[in-house]
Amino acid sequence: MTAAAPVQRASASGAPGAYAFDPAARRVTGATSTADAAVLATGVTYRDTIKAAGTLVYRVDLDATSNTYVSAVAVPKTGTKVAYGDKIEVSLQDRDGHECSSNQSEFGVSTDFPRPLAAYAYRTVGGPVATCAEAGPYYVVVRRDGDPGSSADPWDLELRHLSEPGLTKAGPTAAPENWPSASPTPSPGTPTRVAGGTGFSDAARVGPHGAYTAMVKPGETVFYRVPVDWGQQLFSSVDLASAPEPPPSATGSAGLGLVNGAVAVSLFNPALGFVQSANAPLYDGRQKTTSMDPLPPVAYQNRFSYRAGERDMRFAGWYYVRISLSPKLASVYGAGPYGITLRLDVTGSPAPAPAYAGPPGPFSVQGGNPVTGALGTASGARFAPDARRLVGYAGIGTGTALVAVLAGWRLIARRRGVRNR
Repeated sequence: MTAAAPVQRASASGAPGAYAFDPAARRVTGATSTADAAVLATGVTYRDTIKAAGTLVYRVDLDATSNTYVSAVAVPKTGTKVAYGDKIEVSLQDRDGHECSSNQSEFGVSTDFPRPLAAYAYRTVGGPVATCAEAGPYYVVVRRDGDPGSSADPWDLELRHLSEPGLTKAGPTAAPENWPSASPTPSPGTPTRVAGGTGFSDAARVGPHGAYTAMVKPGETVFYRVPVDWGQQLFSSVDLASAPEPPPSATGSAGLGLVNGAVAVSLFNPALGFVQSANAPLYDGRQKTTSMDPLPPVAYQNRFSYRAGERDMRFAGWYYVRISLSPKLASVYGAGPYGITLRLDVTGSPAPAPAYAGPPGPFSVQGGNPVTGALGTASGARFAPDARRLVGYAGIGTGTALVAVLAGWRLIARRRGVRNR
């Protein structure tokens, strides 16, 4: 089945705060066999649904020089029952059924509540081990596994197929072994209020340094995006603020309520590949903080690491932080909302990009991904290349230059018609 026309923006359940799908996504129907698998075109977002214990098959047509990434975001409906073993798995296979790669994302033991999961599979060329190197058709297999006691409701899917150009000359194929691991001291000052987006497509843009706060209700998930360039290292943490005194109907007296895994935090790379999750704290009504483990600076050769997470810091671009609050908070400490603070620090000077044979697309902080227009907005509007350059110039100009840049941007727009655990 071929892709149809774009669908309108929708949430997983129609409820406020539910997942916001890419408004440009096209409907597609996954097959049960490779015989009639629908083609996923490069650079296009698709929507589908997957049943409990279901398997869906799609096709991608690849050349022999580009790296390929296919991601799946699985969205259980709000209020459904899930277990820690419920998971989504994505694999890429050749015509002989050999796996090029596979990855999965699942709910943790302490964070077994519904929220979007994301995983990706990929074909990497030019490495020390040549697998899936030929041009031709390949097959994307998306599987949903889970606990028999979980809800059997179908999960919505958001699928993306991205291509990364090959290199004009071979580079190092050994992953770095050492890098700085000491987290920077949190920046002082009042955090900036930034409401997070409700999906990857409308994730709120935040700067590489600073603290950003929002109010989130139990059961809700918010998304932020942060630029990380080649050679730069990302440090991040999330604070969950103290709760109001719990109502008598919940625990009987203040301070006796405990919520395991009250906040779930995960990091995803520009291809929506899962990188890592932070430890979920035990919440007793007092403020808690959780941090990501140190990750290596972004480098092309990270992809050759055997360590999960490290190999996913393989390209520059916009990285995504997903923050979810457990619905259990509502029964113990009230419906909220609760304050969260995302603290970010991107260290290191930008390094030269690898010798790509073509435009890097989303694997650059300058463009490719949907980029928001200003700090703290959650717009999914895509900038034209010239408009992106204007925004960059505005960042180094004076107030007068900024006015001129925005005026030029408007003129250009008028002329053109305007991703676990």
